[in-house]
Amino acid sequence: MKWDTSASFDPVILVFKDENRRLVVRTVGEAANALMKDWPSDDGEEFLSAVKACLDVMTGKAGADELRAAIIRAADEAGVTALTVFH
Repeated sequence: MKWDTSASFDPVILVFKDENRRLVVRTVGEAANALMKDWPSDDGEEFLSAVKACLDVMTGKAGADELRAAIIRAADEAGVTALTVFH
């Protein structure tokens, strides 16, 4: 199976509790990395939904905009500020 990690969406800037720590997420690969390596909590319902959305986009079962929305919900759940950018 070929995984699509390049699917892109309008950027989401994640600002963590340490305000000097920020990530810009604009592809499914960047979203997966943020969730697996940088997320402050790995047990929330929205976190798990965002992980599933990553897999769904990688396998072609969902669109990148669905992942973007899931990342924003997961950020809200985890207390991470999500600044959204639209083009």
